[in-house]
Amino acid sequence: MTSTVVYEGNLRTVCTHLKSGTVIETDAPPDNQGKGERFSPSDLVATALASCMLTIMGIKARDMELDIRGIKVEVEKIMAGDPRRIGGINLTFHFPDNILLTEKQRTVLERAAHTCPVIYSIHPNIKVNAIFKWNEIPVN
Repeated sequence: MTSTVVYEGNLRTVCTHLKSGTVIETDAPPDNQGKGERFSPSDLVATALASCMLTIMGIKARDMELDIRGIKVEVEKIMAGDPRRIGGINLTFHFPDNILLTEKQRTVLERAAHTCPVIYSIHPNIKVNAIFKWNEIPVN
């Protein structure tokens, strides 16, 4: 078993990862009768995609002996209706100034990101848009 999820009432759940004991609470979002004080379940789906892509990039970077610590991804989840569902996920990858990679390294990492298990698990009707804002290598 991976986790347990307990409904606490007031549209909140408490999710516990069994191996580590890590806890995540969720709330329904304000546009769906909730308080929006925590991640919503659909927020977690979009956030899991970014986390998974970074993890796979991290594996590939380690294999290439690159340090990619500090990459930040802005996650935008777009809801659709009838039925209510995630319609799109926009991800913008921002790289710290100290990460300067060649075109080949960038291509390898982008391709790796697009092979993460979560992206393969997302319904094909969900439009995923990933933008990588790489730093340019200074030309002397």
